Amino acid sequence: MSTVYFTDLTAVPGIGLMKKVEMLLKETGITKIVEKDDLVAIKIHFGEYGNLAYIRPNYVRVVTDLIKGLGAKPFVTDANTLYKGSRSNAVDHLQTATLNGFTPEVVGAPIIIADGLRGSDEIEVEIDGEYVKKAKIGSAIALSDALVVMTHFKGHEQTGFGGTLKNIGMGSAARAGKLEQHSTSKPVVMAENCVACGMCEKYCPTGAVKVNEHAVINYDACIGCGQCVAMCNYGAMVPEWNASSELLSKKIAEYSKAVLKDKKAIFLSFITQVSPDCDCWPMNKPPVAPDVGIAASRDPVALDQACVDLVINATGEDPFLKAHPGVSWKEQLEHAEKIGLGSRKYELKRVAINLGLNLQN
Repeated sequence: MSTVYFTDLTAVPGIGLMKKVEMLLKETGITKIVEKDDLVAIKIHFGEYGNLAYIRPNYVRVVTDLIKGLGAKPFVTDANTLYKGSRSNAVDHLQTATLNGFTPEVVGAPIIIADGLRGSDEIEVEIDGEYVKKAKIGSAIALSDALVVMTHFKGHEQTGFGGTLKNIGMGSAARAGKLEQHSTSKPVVMAENCVACGMCEKYCPTGAVKVNEHAVINYDACIGCGQCVAMCNYGAMVPEWNASSELLSKKIAEYSKAVLKDKKAIFLSFITQVSPDCDCWPMNKPPVAPDVGIAASRDPVALDQACVDLVINATGEDPFLKAHPGVSWKEQLEHAEKIGLGSRKYELKRVAINLGLNLQN
């Protein structure tokens, strides 16, 4: 049975929420995860511009200061998005991070986009899963020595909720990896958006793309790598968003396994501003649950299970199923447990605010 550490959002003089985050990380064993001179990736979602539900950068500073105090070298990271938005390339992504308050001066560490300028900087990690054989992971995350995952726990329109596993599996994937998870098909050409610039043809590794008046894909030669999607600035190369909710959830679990393969990691989830949809939207809807608290674990499956249990206990219903009828979150956790990522059984330990002691729930 795994352990999940939890604190609510109450505070006393001298012990505010940032101090409680530090206490949680120490209780969870960050000193056993991070070693001197480790390159430590702090995986976070910087928030799509216009969305205000993301984790505050003040909390990130607590984590980077703690890591630096252990003699390691933290950096704050996320991978580019598959869809066109304010984070689909490193230039826009860094600008969005800055507008949302994530700067080196504020968070106390460099900001690095994990999969590079256009989302094509990736490393393949072999896992031979049921749905994923070789996962395509953003290189900065794949090459890090240790991982601290900071997740805003909320609803999600395709997977029921977006928790630690989605932050790891989808959020760490390079552009081609996101395409693999979201689609069972190869990219398609939106001819009306194509300006015949030739970037897709130039960077196609198999010569499957030819450009005359507009781009055309030879699907016999196409391997579905997503390079054309990454290289197109005009929204002419697009994925087909046709993976079922259940299939997407299982692929996310397998991508999480790839990211965590041979990796030291610790996980921290903020159950606050529990919006019904993903933080990838350029706005956030009103919360579907009250602010519950902050939880941490070294088991990502147990942490996600604990977070959804805490939300359901606080609301008396499943607000994610209510927000997105027919979209179940259970398949992701069941598959993650099946492939050995962690356990859905857990012991919840509350971290007291007075002496920083554990109180078993």
